[in-house]
Order: sequence, then C-alpha cells, then structure tokens
Amino acid sequence: MGKTLVEKIWDAHVVKRQDGFPDVLYIDTHLIHEVTSPQAFDGLRKRGLSVLRPNQTVATADHNVPTLNQHLPIQEELSRYQVDMLTKNTTEFGIELYGLGHPYQGIVHVIGPELGITQPGKTMVCGDSHTSTHGAFGAIAFGIGTSQVEQVFATQCLLLQKPKTMKIEINGELAKGVGAKDIILYVISKISAAGGTGYFVEYAGSTIRSLSMESRMTICNMSIEMGARGGLIAPDQTTFDYLEGREFAPKGEEWNKALKYWKTLYSDQEAVFDAVLEFDAADIEPMITYGTNPGMGIGVTQNIPSLATQPSSEQPSFKKSLDYMGFKDGEPILNKPIDYVFIGSCTNSRIEDLREVAAFIQGKQKAEGVEVWIVPGSKQVEAQAREEGIDVIFQASGFQLREPGCSACLGMNEDKIPAGKYCVSTSNRNFEGRQGPNARTMLVSPLTAAAAAITGKVVDVRTMI
Repeated sequence: MGKTLVEKIWDAHVVKRQDGFPDVLYIDTHLIHEVTSPQAFDGLRKRGLSVLRPNQTVATADHNVPTLNQHLPIQEELSRYQVDMLTKNTTEFGIELYGLGHPYQGIVHVIGPELGITQPGKTMVCGDSHTSTHGAFGAIAFGIGTSQVEQVFATQCLLLQKPKTMKIEINGELAKGVGAKDIILYVISKISAAGGTGYFVEYAGSTIRSLSMESRMTICNMSIEMGARGGLIAPDQTTFDYLEGREFAPKGEEWNKALKYWKTLYSDQEAVFDAVLEFDAADIEPMITYGTNPGMGIGVTQNIPSLATQPSSEQPSFKKSLDYMGFKDGEPILNKPIDYVFIGSCTNSRIEDLREVAAFIQGKQKAEGVEVWIVPGSKQVEAQAREEGIDVIFQASGFQLREPGCSACLGMNEDKIPAGKYCVSTSNRNFEGRQGPNARTMLVSPLTAAAAAITGKVVDVRTMI
C-alpha cells in the first residue's frame, strides 16, 4: 500500500518501534531560543549530561528581544536575564548561537528556511508551537515542551505516537487581494480551532502549488491554530529553487544527491489519509478575526455571526469573546476603527511580505492616530529591505521599520499593545492578552493590515487595489 508524505518521513526516522509503545523518533535539527530552553539546560546539569549532538542544534534570540536599539542593554529585566542565559548556556554546551548583533539573528522560524537549515525530508523540532512553519519544505516539523527539549538535547530522539494524517486540498485561482494568510484563516474558520487535533496535515491542490515558499510557510505556520500537530507541503521545483545556494543548503555533489532524495518526497497516489477536506479558492475573500481564537474569522464583507447560530454549549464563551473585543453579534466588521497595525511575526515578516506592503502603500500616508510597526523576521530581511529602499517607502508613509524579533506577536517583550486598543495584526494568535493585557487583536493578511493602516479602519483591500 502507498504511503503519505508524513508516513514516508516518519518511518525513515524511527529508531525503534514496538507494539504498544510510542516510536523512538530521530530528530535531524533542533532549534532553540531563550524562552523554553533554560529549564532544559538546567536539567542536563542536574543529571550530569551533555548535549549529544550540538552541531545539530541551532540557537537564536527572538521572543524577548527589543526591536528598537538592539545595540543597547535590554531594559526589561526578565527579558535581559533570559537572553543572557541563552548566551551562557549555548557557550557552555557548545551550541551555535545567532544572538543580538549577529547577521543571522532573527525569529527562529524565519532564519531556519532563509539559511537553508530547513530542508525536505527532515525531522525538526523547537520549543515553540509554530515550528510547523518548516513543514512548508516537506519536513516533519512540530513544537515540543521543555521536558522534550531536554530529551532531544540528551538523546537527539523523542518518544512519540505516530499522528493521524489529514489532507487539505485547495484548488482554483485566488481572487485579487487574497493571499496565503487569507487561505489559512478561511480554512481554520471552516473547521474550527480544534478541527485538526490529532492530525498532521498535508496541504495540496493547485492553489497551494501556485504559492511561493514564503506563502507556503505562512500556511504551515498556522497549522497549530487548528489544533494540528503540524502541517507540510510536498517539495517541488519552487522548493528546490528557493533552497539552492543558501548558506547551509547542500553544495555540489551533495546537492545532486539531496535533490534526488527530495524528489521522492510526495504522497503516493494510492496513499490513504485518515481525513480529507477540500476547498475552492474562489470562495476565499480577505479574512479577519473578530474573536479570541483564530477560528473566529470571517470575510471582511461579512457580519459577525449571531449568538443564536452558535451551539448552546459554546454560547457563553462566544459572548465572552465578543465582550472582550467590544463587538456585537450580527454587526458588520467593515469600517471598525483601529489604533495599531503590527506587520511581523513568524507568520508574515519575510521579505515578500514587506515588499507587498511597500508596493501597496507607496505614495500613501498612514491614517492619523494609527501607530504602525513593521518588524522584519531577521537581520537578513531587515538588510534586504534597506538595500531595496523599502525602508524609505515605509518612512515616507509613516510606518516604523523596527529591528528583528517576535515583537508584538506575544507581548513577552517591550512591544505591547495598550489595554483596550485595537490592533490589526499579521501574527498568528488573537487570544485574550496575547499582545498585551486587555489588548484587542484582529488577525489579517499583510495587505489587509496595510489597508487598515492607511484608512484607520477595517476595509476590503480589494476596493483599494
């Protein structure tokens, strides 16, 4: 019987399999940052263990770093302590660190692909739920907890149950102004924030094939937001063209050898998935969330669902969510005034995102009273934006280009949205307090965010293109 792509990669990495027990799965690449690694390093010290394969571990500082004046000491005490501890721990255990000031520093899920560390057929983990981003290259990539970070440090393996598989197929041509972020927000709105629980999702179909690598990363990034263990896309020529020549991608004969293997990484025609869902790209419009989980999304021209349409068991949480957001059920979301725009995060902070925003806003001015933060995903993205003159376009429009980091995605650093303020954000989560205590978040695509920044309200970007 044929195998799915997930099964092919998973089975190739099983060190030991025994009935009634989890698989022992070998991990090719372990990515770490300052938030989920300190306790794992302490665990190694207490047990007198070393990191088994430090050359397969890559570290960067991203969650707690400021995005202004990175050359100065970090002001926030806890953030400074965590970043300092990462430096101390990686030095002690012999791990490569791309810390502040390093030309490769950036958000862990941005630097992996751009450096060519992320490759088809790999197993990749990180103490961060959005590790699924790397699945865009045809890799099994997923987030792990701190105790599992310690396991990988010590053994380069994990004990895991093999996940179920789901195929989400999207076919057709996207409408003008609709992009990858709209695709994934649409899918999550249809299957809910728990619809992928227990599955590893493979995205397929003509719509997915037509996307750039940056757009594929956006889709795989948010697989976790439907409850899935991870998401991936079979590699193709788009994947290979992206990787060729990157810093840590194979070179010469090693490239030819890798390419031969990568071309075998697809789901066999006779492979059986545990679940299959199909969507039509023509049904997708620019999306926006109105509530406090990523599944609470609608097209920008639609009204917020009414309380009466929700299952009775979910009505209390639905009402609580709308109360937090200051919205009424049944009302339109178009023309809602906004206070902040955040364009960044591991979902939408790559050079393609910044180019798209710059092209849209060129010659326009941000709305009065709206604060706009553009946070590149890495030092390389920042440098490229400046080289291409994108920073000049942002400055002329009143958009602030900051330095790389997770920034206002999660309110764990100095970049927080004030209480009660509305932020149109290209990040991945809109939970209560996610961007700061009592901040109100609406998730959108970079284009929709740029349109909101220019108009000061929620608008249908299609009317402005």
